[in-house]
Amino acid sequence: MALAASGERPGLAAALAAVVGPDQVTTGAAIAEEDCHDEALTAPGVRPLAVVRPASTEQVRDIVVLAAREGIALVARGSGTGLAGGCRPEPGSVVVAFDRMDRIVDIDLENQVAVVQPGVTLAALDAALRDHGLVYPVYPGEMSASLGGNVGTNAGGMRAVRYGVTRHHVLGLEAVLGTGEVIRTGGRYVKSSSGYDLTQLIVGSEGTLALVTEVTVKLVPRLAHTATVLAPFADLDALGAAVPRVLRSGVTPLIVEYIDATAMLGIAAAMDLELGVPDDVRAETAAYLVVVLESTHADRLDADVSAVATTLAQDGASEVYVLPENAGSALITARERAFFVAKAAGADDIVDTVVPRGAVFGFMREAARLATAAGALASACGHVGDGNVHLSIFQPDPAVRHELMTAIVGAAVAMGGAVSGEHGIGTEKREYFLATEDPVKVDLMGRIKAAFDPHGILGPGRLLGQAPEP
Repeated sequence: MALAASGERPGLAAALAAVVGPDQVTTGAAIAEEDCHDEALTAPGVRPLAVVRPASTEQVRDIVVLAAREGIALVARGSGTGLAGGCRPEPGSVVVAFDRMDRIVDIDLENQVAVVQPGVTLAALDAALRDHGLVYPVYPGEMSASLGGNVGTNAGGMRAVRYGVTRHHVLGLEAVLGTGEVIRTGGRYVKSSSGYDLTQLIVGSEGTLALVTEVTVKLVPRLAHTATVLAPFADLDALGAAVPRVLRSGVTPLIVEYIDATAMLGIAAAMDLELGVPDDVRAETAAYLVVVLESTHADRLDADVSAVATTLAQDGASEVYVLPENAGSALITARERAFFVAKAAGADDIVDTVVPRGAVFGFMREAARLATAAGALASACGHVGDGNVHLSIFQPDPAVRHELMTAIVGAAVAMGGAVSGEHGIGTEKREYFLATEDPVKVDLMGRIKAAFDPHGILGPGRLLGQAPEP
């Protein structure tokens, strides 16, 4: 990858090394290519002035104080799995990488919470919780993602229909403001009516308000029994009508996913999936509905599966398949890799809009119409149970693609939705966000940022787009 140059800052490396040690600062050609970008398709890498890896809150504080004094912008980096350019450096910035701050501080069984540093990955936390019969239920589709990154983007994922998103599970934070001040918000309790909720203000702020150095998350019991129901539909309207009926049935699914025929073909081929769908059914299928159920008891799960299967059959599914455990698990794993399958197939951009659940299929039809008119292909899958639609856009002409993306995002907002359901705004969706958001709200957000980060050094060029003061 060709990297944009980022200039020099004499004495910076030595000053940072005095904080974290010389082995934890990289500059120039020594900076790893992976530290220069995330997974966004449209955000080419930029080499920052330096990458610094702190090991403690105190070191993060000292880095921020140094940056504020010198007028140097800071970009927070977790695992780099983001899809919107959120941790992509700006020219002249310093990347604060949190992979060394990867300690699980405490698993508190009595209060059913975990306290972790921001570099802890979802996979590491899940492994630590397994023997305790607990789980942190936010699964955004990439288990190498870090808790700090998840907090920054308010990550969601397929399980949001049952468990919600990151902000529903973050009880408290430790964070360093743009002034170098360290604050603690929330705690090991589940409710509070004590002043402004600074925890939730920081969640989803994409590193523009504060650098998170510790996270307290709520845990839930790990249920022992799961089942996956796969229902192909020839008629999208029938599929759309089936979703609210499933959600109103009294059964609370773990996952409700929509995968169009093109996306299913791609992920099945890439992951060598064999789902047992006959060729004649597959040939007539427009899209698939995937419903995953979980329960504490096998007999209760069987009853829920039967109820869902009956509902889907009555609502026009061509067939209803209850997948064997291994096949169901493989399908969900494949769905989680859908972005990488689309990337390998040459996708040029991705859409992460969210609309009211009842508007999902109207939005999909409009997005398909817009894509066809632009000579593009839009392959869809998404968390249909909570209105989050993911589209892979195949249109290599940048000007045509930009016009198409603007139209698709505008259609989502016009239907009562928002630009991003879970990826965040980062640098790559900022233009669409600022063009569609209420200017009064954007101005208020700017004033909030100024209170947290008066020097404008945190997260330059993303979300609101402020540049750091010299």
